[in-house]
Amino acid sequence: MLSPKMQLPADQRQLLKHYSRLDQAQRATLLAFAEFLAHRETLQTDDEIPPIEEPKAIPRPSRESVIGAIKRLSQTYSMLDRSKMLDETSALMSAHIMQGREAAAVIDDLESMFHNYYETYAGHGN
Repeated sequence: MLSPKMQLPADQRQLLKHYSRLDQAQRATLLAFAEFLAHRETLQTDDEIPPIEEPKAIPRPSRESVIGAIKRLSQTYSMLDRSKMLDETSALMSAHIMQGREAAAVIDDLESMFHNYYETYAGHGN
């Protein structure tokens, strides 16, 4: 607990307020998404041209959550700069959480998105 003298910034208080209103499943989703955002890879400088890495073969489980898929795909395609995929990943996550889109369809789209970014990374994309 924070002492009465220690005040959190307004944005942190607002986040805690929203967090406290969520059920356990929603809290787990929020924490996993925050973890995803916090661990985005940093951009590499132009003079550092790394060798093309191959994706890791991590099979898709028969029952997988959207968060689980994001973690799996982030490991599969660890060479990709996730910050470039943030908007699309967030939109797909929102479609699932806010609009009730089926997890399997969102995961299919996530897999396609990660694969397309990999193709671009490897020089095979447009």
